[in-house]
Amino acid sequence: MSDVAIVCGAGGALGTAIVEALASRGDEVVAVDRSTEGPELERVRREMCDLTSVDEVAALWTRLLGDGLSPRWVVNGVGGFRSGSVADSDPESVRVLEDLNLHTAWWTCREAAVHLPDGGAIVNVSSRTGVVGGSGAAAYAVTKAAVIRLTEVLAAELAPRRVRANAILPSVIDTPANRAAMPPEAAAKAVPPSDLASVIAFLLSDAAAAITGAAIPVYGWA
Repeated sequence: MSDVAIVCGAGGALGTAIVEALASRGDEVVAVDRSTEGPELERVRREMCDLTSVDEVAALWTRLLGDGLSPRWVVNGVGGFRSGSVADSDPESVRVLEDLNLHTAWWTCREAAVHLPDGGAIVNVSSRTGVVGGSGAAAYAVTKAAVIRLTEVLAAELAPRRVRANAILPSVIDTPANRAAMPPEAAAKAVPPSDLASVIAFLLSDAAAAITGAAIPVYGWA
């Protein structure tokens, strides 16, 4: 029987790579995003959900469980970026990044903590900026740091059931948007989404059964 993986933020470049990596290894994948657009792939079911809404996330899990699915793996890959310092931050930008970077992971982890079977696993996508602050993206850095702490707390809470929670920390991801915004020499050092997806697939496997509460750098050569 195939394992079921929920991939949140499935519509972006990284999310697409994660969906493809998990489906290709034989998992049944529930690809979740704000729309159901995306390539039709074998083993992939697309679900629409506003992952910033606790009610919509709860309804999604109720729907999946009601359809007889029993997810074992969860990936939280939703995220957003806005530049700005603490001094020039505005409440709306901070709120948006709290919603996109932290609350999406929080509400999905909330459901996963209740419904995942013993031996399940969660991977949250944080960022190098979450551990190496620096200037220029204050709200992004702080909310991504919060994702790391959420992961650590969750790992401790779920340890008695051997449900693992880990975070990956990408630096620069090789996406069309990033390539357009960077000089060629910087873009050449970016990490392909498929490489990040391979790390996530490993963490969502029995080969990583001893890894939990980790924040794993996947910086490439940046």
